[in-house]
Amino acid sequence: QVQLGESGGGLVQAGGSLRLSCAASGLTFSAYRMGWFRQAPGKEREFVAAISTDGMANYGNSVRGRFTISRDNAKNTVFLQMDSLKPEDTAVYYCAAGLPYVANPLPRNVGYWGQGTQVTVSS
Repeated sequence: QVQLGESGGGLVQAGGSLRLSCAASGLTFSAYRMGWFRQAPGKEREFVAAISTDGMANYGNSVRGRFTISRDNAKNTVFLQMDSLKPEDTAVYYCAAGLPYVANPLPRNVGYWGQGTQVTVSS
């Protein structure tokens, strides 16, 4: 059974930073493209970042240059470093496993989801 557990969310002021972690189990972690999505109230789930098995990363337009995704295959963990946070970054952030190899993956094509962690950025 695949399980993804996010941590690291919270409340931060605009301009601040947070680091999200996602611990995975029940899958051969190193073989999966991993990623993050987010969903704000009343909005659709949005692609944030993905990292391939070879470490290649790509980002959604709204976070490129501010967020950094990384992975530690020895610890079955993927990270999202979020810097220069803005109030519009406020959302529930979801860890995802099994993303397709496209630049902007759609939520419906994701294999597995975590339960989400709340990130709130105050102005």
